[in-house]
Amino acid sequence: MSFESLGLSPALLRALADQGYTRPTPIQLDAIPQVSAGRDLLAGAQTGTGKTAAFALPLLNRLYPNGKRPENARRFRALILTPTRELAAQVHDSVRDYGKYCGVSSTAVFGGVGMPQQIQILRRGVDVLVATPGRLIDHIDRRGVDLSGVEVLVLDEADRMLDMGFMPQLKKILAMLPKQHRQTLLFSATFSDPIKQLAQQFMRDPVEIQVAQRNSVASGVSHIVHPVDASRKKDLLLHILSQDSRRQSLVFSRTKHGADKLVKHLEQFGLNAAAIHGNKSQGARTRALAEFKSGKVTVLVATDIAARGLDIDQLPVVINVDLPMVAEDYVHRIGRTGRNGAEGNAISLVSQDEAGLLRDIQRLLKRDIEISAVAGFEPHSPLVLTGTAGNSRPVQKPQQRGKPQQRAPGKSARPGTHAPRAHAGNKSRSSDDGRPGRRDGTSGQPQPSRWGR
Repeated sequence: MSFESLGLSPALLRALADQGYTRPTPIQLDAIPQVSAGRDLLAGAQTGTGKTAAFALPLLNRLYPNGKRPENARRFRALILTPTRELAAQVHDSVRDYGKYCGVSSTAVFGGVGMPQQIQILRRGVDVLVATPGRLIDHIDRRGVDLSGVEVLVLDEADRMLDMGFMPQLKKILAMLPKQHRQTLLFSATFSDPIKQLAQQFMRDPVEIQVAQRNSVASGVSHIVHPVDASRKKDLLLHILSQDSRRQSLVFSRTKHGADKLVKHLEQFGLNAAAIHGNKSQGARTRALAEFKSGKVTVLVATDIAARGLDIDQLPVVINVDLPMVAEDYVHRIGRTGRNGAEGNAISLVSQDEAGLLRDIQRLLKRDIEISAVAGFEPHSPLVLTGTAGNSRPVQKPQQRGKPQQRAPGKSARPGTHAPRAHAGNKSRSSDDGRPGRRDGTSGQPQPSRWGR
């Protein structure tokens, strides 16, 4: 089925053609007709399946019928809420790209940048407002936003917003929106019970779409665990990255301090690396992501906030230097690779004290993950855990032979040959927007992807 069959305006079809999009993804096929029919929607799909286009296209089709803005239409007709700054910027870019032949009027407001310019834009008014809850509340308190004319509300990555502690802000915002004749769309990578309870409170008989099972991962992602002593994780990471220093690699650290230490270690051996986390300024985070997108930086070290909403086109590998404390976050982390049916790799460096975390991940995935030691980095004691089938198993399976070469500080880790790229693309109590939350976070200017935009 093509986009033409979904009833989109010629202006939207032209914009899609410009970007090379010809066939809708499953979530778009299911969601666009329901949204176009005016139904409230509770939609879930694993990351990288095109959720943004699934709500942005029918939203723009409604606001700009026949590709034009209706005369005398009120401002602030659509509100899109996202949990992080980067996702807000990314969604705004997508709305602008899809609506470029409609004359779309939109803006994004989020924390980490100055208020004055945002205030000026909001005073002029826009049709589509993309915002993080915290910064939107700041503008509401300054009487800079009137939400009484909102026709469509979108909650993107709603489970992440709840996880970050945004429920009070969401309730305050919802109280200011019109209750009658408002369409509400809730999109999420996964659906928890609190999400469904939230939907019952403010949605009207929503249609529920689930194109992937809860906490499922893309079928094209290969998972592997390398057991290693905690003290040797940095060296093993360097060894893995040095196999192809030009390959884009997204590396996850549990803490901000750990992310910074990893970057320093990698740079010492000639790798181009950068970190994004909550202690970085918005400018630094945006710059790091832009350099990763351009290839100037090949290794991006991030804390868990980057696992949600960050689109990096054809990212070949995600490496977990530390396993996440919450098993569901493993799904979100590795969702950055293997997008849109492409192949990807998820590598985890696991010490014995993380055996329980690995066991939780395997239970969540309902599968065992291959455990393979790297020659020269075998742990002092075999990694032992109970598999999903209840089998306790020590692992002594070397993946590579031969002692890895050690390079002197300051020498480049770039090998002489370039292996082919795969075709794919400390818990904190405050969020990046200064709002209560349970995980450390960061975000930044994302790289566009084919359907996750």
